[in-house]
Amino acid sequence: MSMQPQNIPLVPPDTQAVARAAFPKGNIYVSLRDNLGSIYEDEFFATLFPKRGQPAESPWRLGLICVMQFVENLTDRQTAEAVRSRIDWKYALSLPLTDPGFDFSVLSEFRRRLIEGNAEQLLLDRLLKRLRDLGLMKPERQRTDSTHVLAVIRNLNRLELLGETLRFALNSLAAAAPDWLINQINSDWFDRYSRRVENYRLPKLDSEREALGNLIGKDGFALLDDIYAPTTPFWLRQIKAVEILRQVWVQQFYAPSEEGVVQWRITKDMPPSTIAIHSPYDVEAHYSSKRSVDWVGYKTHVTETCGEDCPHLITQVYTTLSTVTDDAAVEPIHQGLEEKSLLPNEHFMDTGYVTAEHLVNSRTQYDVEIIGPVRSDPSWQARNHPKFAADQFKFDWDNQVATCPMGQQSVTWLPEIDKRGQPIIDIRFPTAACRACPVRRRCTRSKKDPRGLTIRAQAFHTALQTRRQAQETPEFLHQYHQRAGIEATLSQGTRRTCLRRSRYSGLAKTHLQHILIATALNFLRLDAWFNEVPIAKTRISRFKQLQPKPG
Repeated sequence: MSMQPQNIPLVPPDTQAVARAAFPKGNIYVSLRDNLGSIYEDEFFATLFPKRGQPAESPWRLGLICVMQFVENLTDRQTAEAVRSRIDWKYALSLPLTDPGFDFSVLSEFRRRLIEGNAEQLLLDRLLKRLRDLGLMKPERQRTDSTHVLAVIRNLNRLELLGETLRFALNSLAAAAPDWLINQINSDWFDRYSRRVENYRLPKLDSEREALGNLIGKDGFALLDDIYAPTTPFWLRQIKAVEILRQVWVQQFYAPSEEGVVQWRITKDMPPSTIAIHSPYDVEAHYSSKRSVDWVGYKTHVTETCGEDCPHLITQVYTTLSTVTDDAAVEPIHQGLEEKSLLPNEHFMDTGYVTAEHLVNSRTQYDVEIIGPVRSDPSWQARNHPKFAADQFKFDWDNQVATCPMGQQSVTWLPEIDKRGQPIIDIRFPTAACRACPVRRRCTRSKKDPRGLTIRAQAFHTALQTRRQAQETPEFLHQYHQRAGIEATLSQGTRRTCLRRSRYSGLAKTHLQHILIATALNFLRLDAWFNEVPIAKTRISRFKQLQPKPG
């Protein structure tokens, strides 16, 4: 397929006349086309298509169709049918009423080109640029929050994972090298691996399940030995399912003994969740847990504007593996916003994002003030004897001396690097003075050693203590209250689209899905803005309304 860029045609007169008659009170796609134009142009996608070959569908239309698909949460088949049959879609796409549409497979092909060309962000960024040119963007204040995303896989227990991984490898080899495979397998493999492995068909006793797992493991090792034999074609090792089989067997089994005995790994020898494979059909989907939610999949971070007198628009979505912590996403989010010239002055984030390093680095590198609470001091002293917590000590940074609440000065001040690569300072007080101190039991639980402190470097320590003090004030709480609105965005994305459930396998495709969802939500919000629909207020139950106000 090739692309010959063309000018965006006007809406055909017959399509325009029918659309005006059919939607006298307006329509989201008609309204957006009238107010924003076509948004995309063929030239934006020129690098994704060759210059010679059969002409492709207009990329500007395909980009717009992909977004409209997520406005209504449609499948590819339903989307292709909407292009064929719906007047409002033909209006937005400048199509005549007689246009027959296209095959639904064109959409998956277009998404593949976007991913391979690293052009996923284009769909959201071009809309944001258009809105900024029209004065509808106020990026000065923004807020961010994350939510879990379920992978498009079944949750497999350990025995199901083994069976499905081996079945996946056998099916892939049967398609790629059937003649080679038929000479390697045992006849009883057809009974074990010819259909999907499901728990209700498996043994119930633990001893029988372990025996079956060891048998599957033995079959898998036998297949891998045949594949890695010197006489076997080398390209068989490069089949994706074969490599997944090798990785899962390394994670799940000990190496076979000299007698060929295969044994499952015990729990303590299992790999961490950051690398553990939970399904052969999506090896990037990992297990994670956050508060009361356990899931296998990914995590997405959504950033939106929250200024007054303008629509609240999503400016950035950042999709990560489920095991990546929230604070690790702050730097990539700011980098992405900087590339679009959409950095905020104030960025509202919750505790999971806010660290001392980000408070300082965001200000110095991006001129962004992060507004959000930091974690409280986790030390034993802060919980039980606050007067002897680290914030009660005085620090002479120039002379590198710390003074405890009882007036005793430190004797060591050692700059070090912690396991995260951050600069810290290890401080120790004199042993004799600490042992003789009358309040020793409230200051340290050590029977012999003196009190020690581990603090951040000066800039980080000062920022941390300043924020801990500020976040207790009513003024900070009132300011931070603006962050709560991002939860409504996550709710809207879940109710209107499939924000918390991936349609596709893999991190790259899931991220593209979130880009399309963010753009689709912006479409919905722009339509509400153009039609002067106010933002809904937080619902309060009738019973809650009866509660007397304090004072």
